[in-house]
Amino acid sequence: MDSDDESLLEALLTGEHRALARVISKIENRAPGYRDLVSELYAHTGDADVIGITGSPGAGKSTLVDKLAEEYRDRGETVGIIAIDPSSPFTGGAVLGDRIRMASTVGDMDVFVRSMSARGTLGGLSTATADAVKAMDAFGKDKIIIETVGAGQNEIDIVRTADTVAVLVPPGSGDDIQTLKAGILEIADVFVVNKADRDGADRTVQELREMVHLGEESGPGGGGGGHHGVGAMGGGGDDWGATDGDDEDESWTPPIVETVATKGTGVEHFIDELANHRTYLVDSGTRAEKVRQRYAEEIRTLLREDVHSLLETELADSGGVDELAEAVRQGETDPYSIASDVLAPVEACVERLETGVDGSSVE
Repeated sequence: MDSDDESLLEALLTGEHRALARVISKIENRAPGYRDLVSELYAHTGDADVIGITGSPGAGKSTLVDKLAEEYRDRGETVGIIAIDPSSPFTGGAVLGDRIRMASTVGDMDVFVRSMSARGTLGGLSTATADAVKAMDAFGKDKIIIETVGAGQNEIDIVRTADTVAVLVPPGSGDDIQTLKAGILEIADVFVVNKADRDGADRTVQELREMVHLGEESGPGGGGGGHHGVGAMGGGGDDWGATDGDDEDESWTPPIVETVATKGTGVEHFIDELANHRTYLVDSGTRAEKVRQRYAEEIRTLLREDVHSLLETELADSGGVDELAEAVRQGETDPYSIASDVLAPVEACVERLETGVDGSSVE
């Protein structure tokens, strides 16, 4: 890492918000040296609570995040917010600018808001987002909130980054509740019926309760196989905090919170439930397991990116994709043969690396 990056890292660790902004920009732009910078951040992370806020468009996510940050500040805690915006088809940058919709904390330097582009990734969470979380964590933010674009079932990717996931459901969702069963049920640690002063809120709460109850009854051990326990999603009832050593008995039943974000109603209750989930994660040992899985996924993602880059270089050395595609069109070869040829030197390198390795897995 060069001297400029060392100075930048030192400034971030001493609490300079301008340095935090510069580091995140460097991460998002994949500027030269960003990997060395992120590598240095890991030793300073692990203390922040990372909260994911997702749900359908129009559910009031930005307004609730604003009130959430305001309440945390009233409690003396610092907040970092990453608002994932849809990517601009022209520039690849964020286009909505959630900071416009977060008015309560404007001017408060202890609430750092950053809009980031989804960059077309599944679930809208890019590798850069996870690295930006590390920057905020290393900076010393107590709470880091990730608000996603609300693109539907693909939002399950947020599980890889957040410790606790809150799914917002607007009242009167009707058939939309049924679609949640496809995947959102498994990722929700807390359900929030926002805009609860509107017609249909009571029915939506009841439908969610029924859905959670069905989730508790499904799957082995009363769990739906989600991420809510060490091995189960629900079915814990009132003993979710038990720590008797039997992982199958330790599970989390997602509570349902009603809020009116525009008025701040229910926000304190929401924060209490987020804190309850944090306690559950620590007491049950689930948080350690989630962190391990998160790092495993980061390793896989980085390897995929690096291998992809290596293969792009091999393709270029082979004449480029267009030239190879033309050869296929002319009947001179086929995609499978090309893939084998391109992968051959990579496979040879891997075989050489395996020489002398005992094959044991890394714990």
